Amino acid sequence: MVHSSAYTPPPVDRALVWLRRDLRLSDHAALHHALAQARQVWCVFVFDTTLLDALPRADRRVEFIHASVAEIDTALRAQGSALIARHGDPLVELPALARQLDVQVVHAARDYEPAAVARDARVRGELAHAGVALHTHKDQVIFEADDVLTANGTPFSVFTPYKNAWLKKLEPLRLQPWEVAPRPGQLAPVPVALEHGLPSLADLDFLPTDMAGRLHPGEHGAAQLLEDFLQRIDRYADARDFPAVKGPSYLSVHLRFGTVSVRELVRLAHERMTGGSRGAEVWLSELIWREFYQQLLHHHPRVEQHAFKPEYDRIHWEHGAQATAHFAAWCEGRTGYPIVDAAMRQLNQTGYMHNRLRMIVASFLTKDLGLDWRRGEAYFAHQLNDFDLAANNGGWQWAASTGCDAQPYFRIFNPVSQSRKFDPDGRFIRRYVPELAALDDASLHAPWDAPAIALATAGVLLDRDYPRPIVDHAVARERTLERYAVVKRPAKG
Repeated sequence: MVHSSAYTPPPVDRALVWLRRDLRLSDHAALHHALAQARQVWCVFVFDTTLLDALPRADRRVEFIHASVAEIDTALRAQGSALIARHGDPLVELPALARQLDVQVVHAARDYEPAAVARDARVRGELAHAGVALHTHKDQVIFEADDVLTANGTPFSVFTPYKNAWLKKLEPLRLQPWEVAPRPGQLAPVPVALEHGLPSLADLDFLPTDMAGRLHPGEHGAAQLLEDFLQRIDRYADARDFPAVKGPSYLSVHLRFGTVSVRELVRLAHERMTGGSRGAEVWLSELIWREFYQQLLHHHPRVEQHAFKPEYDRIHWEHGAQATAHFAAWCEGRTGYPIVDAAMRQLNQTGYMHNRLRMIVASFLTKDLGLDWRRGEAYFAHQLNDFDLAANNGGWQWAASTGCDAQPYFRIFNPVSQSRKFDPDGRFIRRYVPELAALDDASLHAPWDAPAIALATAGVLLDRDYPRPIVDHAVARERTLERYAVVKRPAKG
């Protein structure tokens, strides 16, 4: 059984599929609708300079996208077509290409980020001037926008009721793949005058990275990771919190760029959950969190810059020279707290950070260092391979207690307790903070409290080999409680 369109649009001669966050050719909503409507179909990807120009010249995400796009081009060429690639502003490139191909309609998957919504509105206007329609389709989520609302017709602001409503509304048809079965020749050859070939990374003014050794790009890479994870999914609930253990799915970057279908992931997770797998149940819950944050951003776009709870915008975060120095120490992994430093070094070296560690370092930045969550959010946006605005913003506001259904502000992670609980034998810390590798397990999590003999035996001299803590957690905790007390007082007006 496969999805079929509830609405059959009038047939057209030519259509264009604009690929964005759906970099695959299977179970593809926009491609399905284009093939159902048009006699000839082309696919285009625009290397968007309005986004790329803001990135460093060596960026794993760009290389991941490039490799995934190249895989699509190869697959289309095997069917007698090719991927049309452009490098520029979609506001210019899409209307120009639509005119050149003489298409009547452009199909694309919907994007919910505020900047993308604004971009699509402008592109729709430019296409309309050329007599071309832009049709967008739900693809990157199971439920979007107003699909899941409270009984009063309002957006959910607490996760558990949202999850329950989400699961209640879930039905098999929503998880069926979109059929993509072109008729012979329907994926049309690209006119010679428009066949520019796929630009190289150098053509895009980007440098190669270590992406190929760290990530598995494209639909093929996603399939390999999924196959591996399905062998481990039943253990996910127990393994997911330990960064030294192979517990996560590692599919987040594929969800971000659409090299895997969320329908396939939810379908597999739901099937395993109904079969009694606790691991699949917990993983499905994580996929639902992703959609919870997506709908939150849709209904409350102000969270991109402001606290979801307006009273939390009254918090006075630390600033000045010391705050700047503390932020630099946090970014560079030299706070003196081994689990925090190991996590930040993992991020800086690999572009990945384990989810438990994301919570630990975010809590440390906001509640130990007293720094604005937006500074950490921006750093993650720059560094994470899987950066997704909704999830990143939601996670940071959760940790800072400023967000929707966030942990209470008086819940403050103790980095040493977290370290001992989730990296008990120090395997993760030793990998990323090798200067402490010779310390015994008992001393590793808080080297400043280690006996002198333990430090000497390990050849560790504090402040030479590894810094002492830049803040005292107990003192910082009291300051945080005072800082957050402002949310309990009425605003001055």
